[in-house]
Amino acid sequence: MSFVQSVETCLKKYADFSGRASRSEYWWFFLFNILMGAVGSIADIILLGEEVGSTGIIQSLVTLGLLLPGLAVGARRLHDINKSGWWQLLLIASFLIIPAIYLIYLYARPSSNSSFCTSCGTESQADEEAIFCASCGEKTI
Repeated sequence: MSFVQSVETCLKKYADFSGRASRSEYWWFFLFNILMGAVGSIADIILLGEEVGSTGIIQSLVTLGLLLPGLAVGARRLHDINKSGWWQLLLIASFLIIPAIYLIYLYARPSSNSSFCTSCGTESQADEEAIFCASCGEKTI
């Protein structure tokens, strides 16, 4: 999944916590969040004269606007490895470095159900060596 496809999918599924998300979908949207936060920070500095390093209103609005889709894609990513979306609560305890590292490990794990097509959402053949979905023809790996 490309950068643009990932961002479009995550914004279309703004508050959809059900289903699954591929690793590429999650990490591209994560990068998008970082880039938009930087753009919001630069806009605060240029337009509102905020100090460098402070959180201004534009950056705060961008962060709040992307919070829900970020949590939703995180939950869908965890569903893809057969974990509950509630595992994201480890982010609250992120001042403890071990839970944060474990959550990053969970997000980076490969899908646990190799016969599930992330493009069309159908079960493909049980053949684990198949790299194309039988329904839509998209690459599954």
